[in-house]
Amino acid sequence: MEKGALLYEGKAKKLYVTDDQEVLWVEYCDQATALNGLRKEKINGKGELNNQITSLIFEKLNAEGVTTHFIKKISKTEQLNKKVSIIPLEVVLRNVAAGSFSKRFGIEEGKILSDPIVEFYYKNDDLDDPFINDEHVKFLGIATDEELAFLKDETRRINILLKNIWSEIGLTLVDFKLEFGHLEDGTIILADEISPDTSRLWNAEGNHMDKDVFRRNIGDLITVYTEVLSKLEAI
Repeated sequence: MEKGALLYEGKAKKLYVTDDQEVLWVEYCDQATALNGLRKEKINGKGELNNQITSLIFEKLNAEGVTTHFIKKISKTEQLNKKVSIIPLEVVLRNVAAGSFSKRFGIEEGKILSDPIVEFYYKNDDLDDPFINDEHVKFLGIATDEELAFLKDETRRINILLKNIWSEIGLTLVDFKLEFGHLEDGTIILADEISPDTSRLWNAEGNHMDKDVFRRNIGDLITVYTEVLSKLEAI
């Protein structure tokens, strides 16, 4: 597999074309962001930690029958992914009240939700990724009723699998963000990454084991991510 030209550079990843038009070469970068990218900081070692964590998670999801874009990890900072056309939606599932959800509804962080709640956010940096509902999604032509139903059902199925994975290493999956994309034939598959950057994780003592240590300046991101990776590698 040959690495080609840079196709896209995001907040924390670079995507390159390869000699296979259906495969992308993805490089994870040492950048942490918050407040929709307004706060940026280079943190040495973050890229290789996120790449290794998300590779392990995707390997487990693939083994459980979830169709994802992940092919394989090729270095500490790089992986190969199936090329998809990303659906401009951030699909968020919440198991426990926290973050913007708690602020929006005035609910104390830590309240367990009776049923997981799925939310959609319009993936648009210029608009600060606003919260939107099903009708907005259809009005914008982002997804059909059938596609929305699939996104919700698949996210709930993935939630069950992820909760089991994280609980194996003593972590509670509070909430997380997923992104999906279309293959060339229109099939929708799971894409992007699953890591402490995109998931809110608490340990038994209620300590943050995710990017909130950076967002809230309450800990060292590398120390936390290293612990998460070590625990995942041990199972």
